Amino acid sequence: MAPHELVQTDVKPTGIVTKPATTVPSRAYVSFLAGNGDYVKGVVGLAKGLRKVKSQYPLVVAVLPDVPEEHRKILESQGCIVKEIEPVYPPENQTQFAMPHYVINYSKLRIWEFVEYSKMIYLDGDILVYDNIDHLFDFPDGHLYAVMDCFCEKTWSHTSQYKIGYCQQCPDKVTWPVELGQPPALYFNAGMLVFEPSLSTYEHLLKTLKITLPTPFAEQDFLNMYFKDIYKPIPLVYNLVLAMLWRHPENVELEKVKVAHYCAAGSKPWRYTGEEENMQREDIKMLIQKWWDIYNDESLDYKKPTVATEAEAEPVKLQPLIIDALSNAGEIQYVTAPLAA
Repeated sequence: MAPHELVQTDVKPTGIVTKPATTVPSRAYVSFLAGNGDYVKGVVGLAKGLRKVKSQYPLVVAVLPDVPEEHRKILESQGCIVKEIEPVYPPENQTQFAMPHYVINYSKLRIWEFVEYSKMIYLDGDILVYDNIDHLFDFPDGHLYAVMDCFCEKTWSHTSQYKIGYCQQCPDKVTWPVELGQPPALYFNAGMLVFEPSLSTYEHLLKTLKITLPTPFAEQDFLNMYFKDIYKPIPLVYNLVLAMLWRHPENVELEKVKVAHYCAAGSKPWRYTGEEENMQREDIKMLIQKWWDIYNDESLDYKKPTVATEAEAEPVKLQPLIIDALSNAGEIQYVTAPLAA
């Protein structure tokens, strides 16, 4: 698939059918939290953002054992489903190849074990959703969907892409040299993923990890190797990494962005000082303020649903479902991913 061949996200139903809620496949958003730091604020912002855009699906938060009870209660008070997971480590004594602050992220592989959900959308804790993206759950099964990353940041300086100035965000600007063979496979940012949990995939992921040397971007590199044959890129609006604002402004339509990813140095809203490079840009300051507006909005705090008495209960209104999304009802067929050895 060429870089410009993105999955179309404007799903158009060919017909409508109503079915009882019990037949609807279970779906959820999922995030990840480790340690006792301030990242819990990011996940709270994520939960409130999903509530603001009226998502109909819950937010599951996979937490490591070192997340304190106080932080778990904060998440539960915001309507999150907190699920403790055990850490996942790369091959023993091999972590020197990965950036230390990324190594713990291998534990994100555990989310493939959440098979009580038929499909999930993973979102990093430093992400905020500004527009409803529930329609992404209706994408065809058997693929992993994500937004293409950029190779222009200095963190990519160890790669051939960075050294020759090639980036998949603008492949025609600096073409890949013929003498280097085939251009690199499409590479996604793992901060936002649409995927299907599967025990067989989960077990194979862990087995493959044991024989795969860690690389600088840790689990992101690993997931790109593992899912390269079933990866399908989706438009930038579903995971705007903030560095795109100055690396590839020609590709950004800020007013259309649905998901903003505050992963550029100095851009975490709850740590923002404006001192780092690019952090005094007006678009950055606007996005930081937008995050705080949602985080501080008490009307978006989770409110437990009240239980109506039988006399007060209203008739259930069945939600229409897109036929295409149910045409393959029954057992989910998972695509076997390639071995990344």
